[in-house]
Amino acid sequence: MSDAAQPTAAEVRAAAEAVKAALDRHLEAVEHRTGEDDPAVYDAFNALAAAAEAYDERLYDRYDEVTPFEIPGADDSLPPYAGPEEPNALTVLIRRDYAVVEPQRLLAQAQRIADLDPDEDRSDSAAVVGTSVHAALGVLFGEYEPDEIGSRHKEFGLEEGDSTLWVSAADNLPEPGEWLSTPFDQADPQRVVCRFDVSSVFDEDELGEDLDDLDEVQS
Repeated sequence: MSDAAQPTAAEVRAAAEAVKAALDRHLEAVEHRTGEDDPAVYDAFNALAAAAEAYDERLYDRYDEVTPFEIPGADDSLPPYAGPEEPNALTVLIRRDYAVVEPQRLLAQAQRIADLDPDEDRSDSAAVVGTSVHAALGVLFGEYEPDEIGSRHKEFGLEEGDSTLWVSAADNLPEPGEWLSTPFDQADPQRVVCRFDVSSVFDEDELGEDLDDLDEVQS
């Protein structure tokens, strides 16, 4: 960062004062909370996180120093539920990531599916897949349900990444075809009834904790 872009010492000091004020606000909100999901506590938490992040950035830019605080990202938690108490409909949003680690295996499996398709002319089946991973994925996901692909991903040359499932409350079932052009635009975290996340990062965190415990025992 250039000297002209660096924050001044006064700006760093102001950011530190903002953190102190945010701490006081957060403590006051916690002391006077009205329930487990008090929106005042949630707002104060977000304000404290933003102030701490701003201070950390200015401190680093000015003095090349960091704070010992780790601010959870927005994806680490959900805001308080603000949907209907008795949902009349549900929306289930699922994301699963895969890496194509064995393209030849994927191509071979997709070609086998194409060869067995009675609606395809076997003499032209090679053109259905060929050497195109794009075409192979279309054949694979056209043949199998996502859950089956998830349970058999290694067989298809895929490697699992992160996945998440959100169950969101809806007031009413949308009209047929209403959201098909933009299926994920209306995802509202405040209407999530429950969510289920799968990530290797959880295993890494647990492994780190286990290693820390082991170090303590050995010492």
